[in-house]
This record gives sequence, C-alpha cells and structure tokens, in this order.
Amino acid sequence: MQTVSAERECRPAIDDRAVLDQWYPVAFLETLKTGETTTRLLGSDLRITRAGDGALTVHTTDGQPLPVREAHTCLWTTPGTPKGDVVSIPEAHEPDRRIVPCGAIHVRTSGLRVVENFLDMAHFPFVHTNILGAEPVTEVVQYRTEHRKDVDEIWATDCRFDQPQAAKSAAVGMMTEYTYRVAAPFLTLLYKSSPNDPVRPDVICLFVQPVGPAYSIAYPVMFLIDDVTPFAELAQFQQRIFVQDRIILENQRPALLPLAPRAEIPTRADSLSVAYRRWLKAGNLRYGAIP
Repeated sequence: MQTVSAERECRPAIDDRAVLDQWYPVAFLETLKTGETTTRLLGSDLRITRAGDGALTVHTTDGQPLPVREAHTCLWTTPGTPKGDVVSIPEAHEPDRRIVPCGAIHVRTSGLRVVENFLDMAHFPFVHTNILGAEPVTEVVQYRTEHRKDVDEIWATDCRFDQPQAAKSAAVGMMTEYTYRVAAPFLTLLYKSSPNDPVRPDVICLFVQPVGPAYSIAYPVMFLIDDVTPFAELAQFQQRIFVQDRIILENQRPALLPLAPRAEIPTRADSLSVAYRRWLKAGNLRYGAIP
C-alpha cells in the first residue's frame, strides 16, 4: 500500500479492551530456565519465573500475578479477561507433524504491521525472490475474504501463488494454495499446500508480542508434514524469510498501522489487509494503530 498521510504519534491506550482482553506469547518455553526472566508487554514490565519443579508464573512489577498458559511451544499470558482460551490449532495435535519453533524475532514496528505483512502475497516475488515468488510472475490471483462472525475471525480462501520453493522440502516449484486465518489482532495462521501430503496442509503460525506501540517480538511456529528434513534446516528456512520481511517492516512508515479508510491506497491484492484493518477499527482497537 502507498502511504498518503503523515504519521501521528499514538499514546499507549491502557484502557484499550480490544487489546487487553487477548492472550499473548511472552517467551518460547524452551528458552525459560529455572529462575527469573524479564520481558515487556503492552508497555508494562513483566517477571517470568520458573520454579525448581518447572512451574511457570508471570507477575507485573508490583507483584500482581497474571494468568498463564503453556501452548504451541510458547508461554502465554494476558493483562485482561479474554473471552476464550489460547487459540485452538487442531493440527498441532496430529502425531506425525513436526512442531518447529523458529526463534523469537525482534522487530521495531507495530505488531499490527507484522501481522499485516504476513497476510500480504504481493511482496513475495520482490522480497522473497526465488523462494516464495519470482518475476515476472507477480500477479495475485483474486481470492475470497470473509469475517466469520461466529468466531470473530478474518479468513481468506482460494489464495494461490506460483512459488519456486514453497517449503524447505520442496524439490521443484509448485502452485501453492493458501488459506489465511486471523484469529486475534496480533495472531495469525497460514494453512499452506504441503509438498509431502496432497490433502493436509502445513500450518505456519505467527504469534506476536506487542512490547510497545511500535516494537514487537514475533514468534513463528510451524506444524509441518515433513519427517525427513533436519529440524535446524526447517527453522532456518523460515527465519531467512522473516529476516527478509524485517528489513521491509522496519523501514515502513508510519510504524503504526493506519486504520482510516483513506490513510493508504489499497489495490485488489490488498483485500485481506483491508478486511483486517476494518475488523480492527470495528473492534475499537487503538494500541499500535493510528485510528
């Protein structure tokens, strides 16, 4: 999208229920050793403690305990009162899937920008050249976007893109089918054609910890059908893609995500981004955004 409005600063909205009443990842479980770790969520400092018996707790700096969950390789917490539990991912429980946490990646931009970039197919040939796309095949074929009101999620279906290397295990290029699912403002999932199974897709998740309005930590996690590729190579493949994205994200202006309909000029390929922004605006979300 092209920016046509100047950036305006947005003070942290500590009364922003659309943001407070969500579950957030605050660490990969494998990185938490016995003792205390500090992090930051929505502009507030947190203390994570792993006891000798392995139990994990999260407290604010004034000692207030916060709810915790262990799910999808991450430790989750919330400063508010979410309507439900941490997002359900049925594929995560399929015994033949490889569960691949891909490392925490710090990004100096709004977590909403990080999610929106994940939803964008148009940049594949230009940013992930000869991996997720390549010139001159740059067209984003028209797809369907919907707001599933029963679960309050944004979905995009019938997405397709010709990719030179859709996955680490892909030996040749393939027309890849995508389904996007935005389950929460800072959480999205991608169901993607697997080179190793004609029916079941790979699942790639992006969990985002909004450290501040314009600073984020991204936790990519993959649930893959691939019992051959070495674990480290699977993680490195995804890390390479995300580092390419980080360069673009950290140079994008404004750093906060504009929600006003005319703030940036969309194209047909941006219909999922448009739906995402409308959904955020309808939910009165302000943190990390320019209303």
